[in-house]
Amino acid sequence: MIDILEEVVRMKRAGERGALATIVNANGSIPSYESSRMLVRDDGSTVGTVGGGCVEADVWAAAKEVILSEQPRKMVFNLNHEAEFDAGLICGGTLEIFVEPVLPTPMLYIFGAGHVSTAVANVASHAGFKIGVIDDREAFANAERFPMATELYTSYADAFEKIQPNSSTYLLIVTRGHAGDMRVLDWAIRTEARGFVPRYIGMMGSQRKVIAVYKALEKEGLTFAQLDRVNAPVGLDIGALTPEEIAISITAELIAVRRNSSNQNNKSIKLSEIAFLQRD
Repeated sequence: MIDILEEVVRMKRAGERGALATIVNANGSIPSYESSRMLVRDDGSTVGTVGGGCVEADVWAAAKEVILSEQPRKMVFNLNHEAEFDAGLICGGTLEIFVEPVLPTPMLYIFGAGHVSTAVANVASHAGFKIGVIDDREAFANAERFPMATELYTSYADAFEKIQPNSSTYLLIVTRGHAGDMRVLDWAIRTEARGFVPRYIGMMGSQRKVIAVYKALEKEGLTFAQLDRVNAPVGLDIGALTPEEIAISITAELIAVRRNSSNQNNKSIKLSEIAFLQRD
């Protein structure tokens, strides 16, 4: 038998999402007991029970909505008066069930370890993101400069091999030049073809730089649809100038994506469109 709480821990570590339904209050005769739980995974499979019958079916449907919205909800069932819950399983009573999302801790991989990257790592870690840093310069990508990082790579090739993005992975490209940006972005986009789909891909740079990178990758075979997935230039438009201000704008965008905010796409023109319109 699977222990529900152990399964929640496993899911979080594996980057999987779900929803946990718990009976928080029960009055009268019900076919379960207070604190009974049912875990609903993202694929719809379940562990445990909150009583069966129509109640459980409604809770399952609500759990699927909670997974999508990432917002908890409370459900109240008056089993004495609602005929649809009379399936021979319930004698009567009131049932309150709390459904909460099970979400993995978001992981932010920062490619590049310069001044902006250190600022982003600091701000994002305080906002609840785990941090991974990748740079081919050991003098930059180290524990002294990034004490909050849980993963450090001093080889892009090593990072590309070991990192397997999922729906709670955020990839931020802040390397020191066009070549590095293009190399990382090409890898990030192509990971999806291998079944590893990150929640977010963002690249820092001016419009001119982003267009140049996009056009170069177009020649390497990437499509408009693939490049349109990228957030670039990265960060919400708050007029940021200093590394610290830029870090706040970038982290704000990460939070907007994490919370499914309508502010996550604040750019009026997608730069991938510009890149494909401004062909040589």
